[in-house]
Amino acid sequence: MRSSRRSVNLKSFLLEKSDQTSIQLLRYTFVGAFAYVVDIGSLFFFTEYLRIHYLVSAALAFILGLITNYLLSIFWVFAKRSIQDCRVELMIFSIIGLVGVGINEFFIWFFTEITDFHYLISKLFSTGFVFFWNFFARKKMLFS
Repeated sequence: MRSSRRSVNLKSFLLEKSDQTSIQLLRYTFVGAFAYVVDIGSLFFFTEYLRIHYLVSAALAFILGLITNYLLSIFWVFAKRSIQDCRVELMIFSIIGLVGVGINEFFIWFFTEITDFHYLISKLFSTGFVFFWNFFARKKMLFS
């Protein structure tokens, strides 16, 4: 019986829309992790292989992560959408993301230039701040 209940719970977690903040935060964590892999992988690729300056690479990679995050958020994380016009929604989502880019750039710059950490270590420090900013700002402004 427990196994059956767990599979139903897992199935509902994976497939059903939810308004519960705890479920949305957990899903957003998975989405954020995937978008982070896109982000940090792109940062590494742009910086190491294309030889783009790490701050420019960080901004470009963040945008790729933002697009990944947006698509997965509207299809899987948030059940309600406050704004029906997807162009306006994407614009606000992007503005929140741009604030995130600013936070990201500041922390990467600070930890790389001021504390002399490797840029990928600096990226790790910036991630937590940006993650919580993005989730709560988007939930409040777009998906409540």
